[in-house]
Amino acid sequence: MTKIGAVQIRRLGQGDAALYREIRLEALQNDPAAFGSTFERESAQPLSWFEAAIGRADIFGAFLDGTLAGIAGFSAQEGSKQAHKGVLWAMYVRSTARGTGLGKQLVAAVLDHARGRVEMVQLTVVSENVAAHRLYGAMGFVEYGFEKRALKQGGRYYDEFLMVKFLDDGLN
Repeated sequence: MTKIGAVQIRRLGQGDAALYREIRLEALQNDPAAFGSTFERESAQPLSWFEAAIGRADIFGAFLDGTLAGIAGFSAQEGSKQAHKGVLWAMYVRSTARGTGLGKQLVAAVLDHARGRVEMVQLTVVSENVAAHRLYGAMGFVEYGFEKRALKQGGRYYDEFLMVKFLDDGLN
């Protein structure tokens, strides 16, 4: 593991919208198969759209020596019958910070935030993304399903693993 400098992980505020937009578009451009959205769709959105996204969800940023190096979103499900579930989404770590443990720290921060709010956190990961699948497994997520052709881009299908982490350790 590569040593990294000072890391700060915090929930992004609307004042971080420009930074969030930059890293989100980078993620969509560099790893289009990993996300349900597209670079074309989001790059056409004004900054106010990203401000609204930050206002709607809990989006965490991992800052490495003051630079936004990773992001992850968390949303609790709505409705009384699903309010016990949350979703970890849009996880991305810049290539310069990969292999440093920053991803683990970011997932841990989201899980800490989710505790006391939900009983379980779900996510999906493209089956070809071995590094992300390994990271989530190391963080206690387990597979509970597999969706064939979950995403389609450029005429190509991508399968996804459905994973969950129960925050009550007795349920894992």
